[in-house]
Amino acid sequence: MEYKLYYNTIKYLKIKQLIYRVFYKLPRKKIKIYNKDVQINKLIFPIYGFIDYPFTEDGYAKFLNDSQKLSFPDAWNNENKYSKLWLYNLHYFDCLVSKGFDSKKQFNTDIINQWITDNPVGYGNGWESYPLSLRIVNWIKSLCDYLPRTKVIEDNLYSQCVFLNKNIEYHILGNHLFENAKALIFAGCFFSGPESDKWLQKGLKIIDKEIDEQILSDGANFELSPMYHNIILFDILDLYNLAVNNNNTELNKRKDIWHRLAIKMLNFSEAMCHPDGDVSFFNDSSIGIAPSFKFLKHYAESLGINSFTELNNDQLKLRLFDKAGYAIIESSFLKAILDVAKVGPDYIPGHGHADTLSFELSLFGHRVFVNSGTSEYGLTKERLRQRQTAAHNTIEVDGEDSSEVWGGFRVARRAYPSTPIINQSKNDISISCSHNGYKRLSGKVTHKRTWSFKERAILIEDQLYGKYKKATAHYHVHPDIDVYQEGLDVVLTLKCGKKVILASNSEMKVINTTWHPEFGIIKPNKKIVISPNGSNLTVTIRY
Repeated sequence: MEYKLYYNTIKYLKIKQLIYRVFYKLPRKKIKIYNKDVQINKLIFPIYGFIDYPFTEDGYAKFLNDSQKLSFPDAWNNENKYSKLWLYNLHYFDCLVSKGFDSKKQFNTDIINQWITDNPVGYGNGWESYPLSLRIVNWIKSLCDYLPRTKVIEDNLYSQCVFLNKNIEYHILGNHLFENAKALIFAGCFFSGPESDKWLQKGLKIIDKEIDEQILSDGANFELSPMYHNIILFDILDLYNLAVNNNNTELNKRKDIWHRLAIKMLNFSEAMCHPDGDVSFFNDSSIGIAPSFKFLKHYAESLGINSFTELNNDQLKLRLFDKAGYAIIESSFLKAILDVAKVGPDYIPGHGHADTLSFELSLFGHRVFVNSGTSEYGLTKERLRQRQTAAHNTIEVDGEDSSEVWGGFRVARRAYPSTPIINQSKNDISISCSHNGYKRLSGKVTHKRTWSFKERAILIEDQLYGKYKKATAHYHVHPDIDVYQEGLDVVLTLKCGKKVILASNSEMKVINTTWHPEFGIIKPNKKIVISPNGSNLTVTIRY
């Protein structure tokens, strides 16, 4: 029943979220463009750009792998032509801090002025608090570094800061609130005066609290998405950059905290990426949105932050991020990332997928088993499919998801994992974990999975306790790998020529599906589906 879905979603929210959802719907006093003299502090902020410049000379913009012709003023808010997320990206103004930004001085100045002309205060996508926060920071970075300051730009920017201060996203929380606070800190340092001092204090108060809330003791961001983790890590490095390059008393108090935090977060970022250097696809994760680990490491090192020593031997090693719920098994030729985590924070699981007890695997430097990725947001069937259990390397029971994902960013009843049981010897590592996501079904099913890593082999054992009609295990294979059946086995041929052989105690079938490593990208690939003959399924991966 639909009311049960809503109830099982809303009951996890904080009272604060519900209150502010009502508050922001009430009519409020409109803000006008500030037109008095504003005082500016002389800030230093070296820009580190990681995205490609999105605009072309012939009037096109490319976001989310989608190139569109721009026609202003219509382009800013035309949701019939452009997706909501595409429009958000247009309003972020990442162009100001992208690769080669310093050679685009005139165009960047022109498009800022175009935005000011076309976007009156409070109207349209650009005045929603998330894109507003990102734009404030990007404008300030560019005005600190290379763009000319004009009264028109300064007044409008000041007005954006006033508006953001009155529209903090307490109803959403999570990464949105983090970005709001970061913008207030940048605004409070850039402008001078009693009002901007309040922004700085407010931003720092939120950041201090949210660091304790959002960054777990093992260094992971609590939304448990490798992509969003890297976004928040980039924010921390930006704050540290602002602190070390400017003598601000309040920032100086926090430099050591941000330094230590960045090191822990860098270690988690490295753990959650594959040997190719890009993120793994747990929860909402996609390549090209957040900075890569390689970029983050370079950025950190340029600020004097060094993180870790690299693995360089053949012996299997285990790294357990027990607060986040990810286990990493690796050697010089293997990397497995195991999901023994919950969906995300109970009150903000919007970027969560029904991927409990899934895993990803790279062998000999190549991705082998991959979750299906994230190519879009919104309320589409494809968005829902990519969040569902069948899009991940785990087991689906009676056609249901381990967690009730629905809408674009909703989760009702969700799976909770048990504490992993780890057995480790010199050459063998095994990890067992179960989850209760299917206990809501009439058969009260519990799924337990054990990964056993041995020399040149991985054994995956699934046990289902309870009653059910059908269960299906899904193993999604990277599109670069050749997949074919040879007798009862499935053979995977990697691009390097190495072969990986799968054997099972149940029949395996190879079917067509799609993989989505980036927003707007669809790549045909194969997946292996297995229906257990009984309550126990074993799959052996030899390489």
